[in-house]
Amino acid sequence: MSTRAALRRVAHAGVLRCARPSDIWFKPALSVLAATALPALSMLVLGRLDLAIYPIAGAMSALYCHNRPYAARCRALAWVALGMVGGLAVALLTAALTTNAAVLVGVGALMAALQKAVCDATRIGPPASVVLTFISSTALFLPQAPAQVPGHIGLALLGGVWAWLVCMAPGLLRPHGPERRATAHALDTVAAYVAVSGTAEVQVKAHAAAAAAVQAAWQCLPAADARSDLTRRSLTRLVARAEVAVTAPGDTDPERLQTWARNLRGSGPIPYVGHPVPEGEELLGLDAETTASPRAAWWSRHNLLAPLAVRTGIGCALAGYASLALGIGRPYWALVTAASLYQANLTLTRRRAVERVVGNLIGVLAFAAIVPLAHLHPAALVLCFLAFCFAAAALIGPNYWLHTVCVTPMALLITEFARTQDSVQLITGRITDTLVGTLVGFAAALAVTNRRAGDRLEHALTAVEHAQEHAAVLLAEPDPVSSALNASRRRLGAALVELRASADTAAGEWWQRALPSDRVVHAEQSGHQTLAEALRRQRLASLGQDAGTTGQDALA
Repeated sequence: MSTRAALRRVAHAGVLRCARPSDIWFKPALSVLAATALPALSMLVLGRLDLAIYPIAGAMSALYCHNRPYAARCRALAWVALGMVGGLAVALLTAALTTNAAVLVGVGALMAALQKAVCDATRIGPPASVVLTFISSTALFLPQAPAQVPGHIGLALLGGVWAWLVCMAPGLLRPHGPERRATAHALDTVAAYVAVSGTAEVQVKAHAAAAAAVQAAWQCLPAADARSDLTRRSLTRLVARAEVAVTAPGDTDPERLQTWARNLRGSGPIPYVGHPVPEGEELLGLDAETTASPRAAWWSRHNLLAPLAVRTGIGCALAGYASLALGIGRPYWALVTAASLYQANLTLTRRRAVERVVGNLIGVLAFAAIVPLAHLHPAALVLCFLAFCFAAAALIGPNYWLHTVCVTPMALLITEFARTQDSVQLITGRITDTLVGTLVGFAAALAVTNRRAGDRLEHALTAVEHAQEHAAVLLAEPDPVSSALNASRRRLGAALVELRASADTAAGEWWQRALPSDRVVHAEQSGHQTLAEALRRQRLASLGQDAGTTGQDALA
């Protein structure tokens, strides 16, 4: 079979299908470009391009947190920058103390496992731990003297501070942009679910996506600045409308939802809609849900950390040592390749392995094409690097293999900041380390199974059953307290989203005990029926509230 036919077959299977980029693809791309351009060009002007990698390491934190409200982004991005600089500091100190490659690979594997565990536990979002691992693993093999370490760390801190300022700056012009985008995404996803037609499997997937988008919007709103009560209330009504549409799609006009979403993405006023549940109760229910959910969410995340961290540590170590055994010279490339593979389950890991190999192979071809231009002048080298930085940041998320196509030449170009290297050796080493890291890393994923995925599913099932029983008890009352019913409904909705994610994760792992599929189906069906009944009761209460208000206005 020819290479073109093989790629066509893989693409037909869905692995290399190009997905639509995110609505804000240009925001992380421009942020990364601005964050890396200043340190790179500054070092170029100063004639110290060999030092550019250190401030660029801190500036890479600009890749993160673009979907978070600015109040939450302020804290999260600061922790990302500190984590980036902290990993770099450990790597540089280790490199200054020893040049033993076996020790360096071992330290890199341990750091990769820790970074994977922390990023999964905090749900920091794409690109997750891969960039952190890339920075720290690369720094392990940079020649260092102990006296140089503080200065290099200082440069990285400056890069991190600059990246923080770049990512927070848009909040001055559009302070509620992230919340508006989250709400618009929920409305669009729900509209797609309402309008979907096809097999039962297609409808189930659309419903799961809509429920997850609504839940993400609810989680985004409390993170907004508490001073924005009016904006928060307007957005809350829209999310509540989307939630009603998920439960009662037959009564919903998808075009209206899409119109609201388009208006939110602009800079105009937030569309006003009536409240589908009693006024104010949606905020009470949301606050109650957010105070009750972190403990369960922490348990669920913690239940998966150990096997994924062990899988990452073992896979990275074996990949690095295999590269050393082959004498390639840059074992951190194989280590980072292995670290990039590990996803929530084995099925997703296998898909990521294909994307990584295809993206890297095409990426080295792109590097081979661009390197003659980059070698003309240091300024040309920096500009080529920045161009690939922009493209890589723009493609993060749904098009990982295209993202890798851009990351590969970017990583190869940055190795030439210190000195010009043999391009053939770079390309050969990168291809070999990619194949070694992928094969060894995936073998480690097969060997270290994630049997705790079944435990997570059991916990999610129990949470749904308890939330459903609690809501059913409230519904059995002739006149339940609306705020209590709304809080119970929100907990049940969040538990159902977690159950679907847990079931998908467990289904993608191998060597599992038998999964309770029938129990999952029954829990989802009964849970959604309870949600529909709760919403029906609350909508009736809302109509009664509106009628009472109208009557009072008429008497007045």
